[in-house]
Amino acid sequence: MIKVPEPLEDVIVNLLRLANTKLPEDIGWALEAAAAWETNDIARSQLGGIMDNVKKAEFAGRPMCQDTGIPVFYVTGKIIPGTEDAIRSGLRKATDTIPLRPNTVHPITRKNPGGNLGKGMPIIRYRPTDDNFTEITVIPKGAGSENMTRLAMLNPADGIDGIKKFVISAVLEAGGRPCPPTVVGIGIGGTADRCVELSKEALLVPADSVNDDKDERELEEELFTILNSSGLGPMGLGGDTTVLKVRVMTECCHTASLPAAVNISCWASRRATVKISADGSAEYRQK
Repeated sequence: MIKVPEPLEDVIVNLLRLANTKLPEDIGWALEAAAAWETNDIARSQLGGIMDNVKKAEFAGRPMCQDTGIPVFYVTGKIIPGTEDAIRSGLRKATDTIPLRPNTVHPITRKNPGGNLGKGMPIIRYRPTDDNFTEITVIPKGAGSENMTRLAMLNPADGIDGIKKFVISAVLEAGGRPCPPTVVGIGIGGTADRCVELSKEALLVPADSVNDDKDERELEEELFTILNSSGLGPMGLGGDTTVLKVRVMTECCHTASLPAAVNISCWASRRATVKISADGSAEYRQK
């Protein structure tokens, strides 16, 4: 049994505030590194503007971007009773108090129910385990980057070269719309729906971590080099920095299939996690 010392909805508000107002540390270091190696004057100016915006947002406790996205929640560990109700009420409260832009609308009528709620919202993925703690992670995805999601059901004969061609095309065709420099999540394998899920989950992997899978790591490094050599640059205005990181996640697939998906995150790569221990203590982090 997990003890929660404060209303769980307030934990959700704190989690959403952290994700939207403070840049993850690893992304901050990646932006600093990009500014150091960038040779294009316009690109350096764009990176400087981004970092200035980040500092002001954290100081003021306001969202880094006006598009606060649609939050996707991942709940792992021991599931606390009432978690879904707490996430919903916390999201509504956060929308009013942080504030977050109410982004959710009905896909046909375009009616906005308010509170970033409505049919099917918020999106919550449950991963129950026997651990004696609960972790809740949120990744707010704005439309500028989410609209650039791509899925390809490749022929197995296309192989690794087909995957590379697909990823490079997806990122470069997205251009400046997802607000580069971006984080590129790549899912390979599974089924069509699982492949897209993998590509989004890949965005949660810290930029400064090392992939233990040799094949995945080599693909990440090659695509990172190719994409940053493309000249697309920050905000699509040219430069040496198109991506801050590339992350690959794979799962086995049918022998007759080769699914590949790309999910892009803007430069902010917003995310945050809270770990609620058995004693009720809550530890927030962005890695």
